[in-house]
Amino acid sequence: MTAPILTVRSLVKRFGGLLATDHVDLTVEPGEIHALIGPNGAGKTTLMSQLMGEIPSDMGTVEIAGRPIDGMSTASRVKLALARTFQITCLLPQNTVLDNVALAVQVRRGHSFHFWRDVYGDRSLHDEARACLSDVGLEARAKELVANLSHGEQRQLELAVALATKPRLLLLDEPMAGLGPTETSRMIELLRGLKSRVSMLLVEHDMEAVFALADRISVLVCGRIIASGTAEEIRGNPDVQQAYLGEGEWKC
Repeated sequence: MTAPILTVRSLVKRFGGLLATDHVDLTVEPGEIHALIGPNGAGKTTLMSQLMGEIPSDMGTVEIAGRPIDGMSTASRVKLALARTFQITCLLPQNTVLDNVALAVQVRRGHSFHFWRDVYGDRSLHDEARACLSDVGLEARAKELVANLSHGEQRQLELAVALATKPRLLLLDEPMAGLGPTETSRMIELLRGLKSRVSMLLVEHDMEAVFALADRISVLVCGRIIASGTAEEIRGNPDVQQAYLGEGEWKC
């Protein structure tokens, strides 16, 4: 059997007396979109930061395709094909769309010195960057400054930057945040089209988008996974209804 692309076992993070993640168990299978939902303050962002190595865990293990990554730096995890997008876009607004992606290609290749010279002059960087832009529907905007893009286009560009690192697992932190209905529909179709190439762990508050995209859903409340299953299983789960879907108030 093929190992899960992500395996999380008993992951714990404490901030003083706050147990932000409480013995979290989670898997993401190859080619799967696995959504992580929960109320504000549930620990979703903390968990994503633990997976990327941005926050050290106090307990537990994380594996990528069966390989333990505990103690690895964020850079080392990226080299193992782990990438993340953020709720707030992290782009270079005064550079072109193409250069933003080309820089990500260059970082993946390991060329960290004289990077601006290489980005402007290395045709192979631009060719690969254009392919990533084509994947997200932004090839026609390659020469545009990022500052001139719409919010939805910047979301697409952030995804292209992540794809330029050639991830096997993509951590998506609220990709629909700030998008209108048309842009949300476009992003849903874009992510659906990419799932055959990259597995995804999706944190998202837009439940229509979650139910449209997710193969499985896990519900995080007060740092704990209280349910995992298909969209229909999650819709019908009474604990989830109490905790998150508007039918009560969960007490941590």
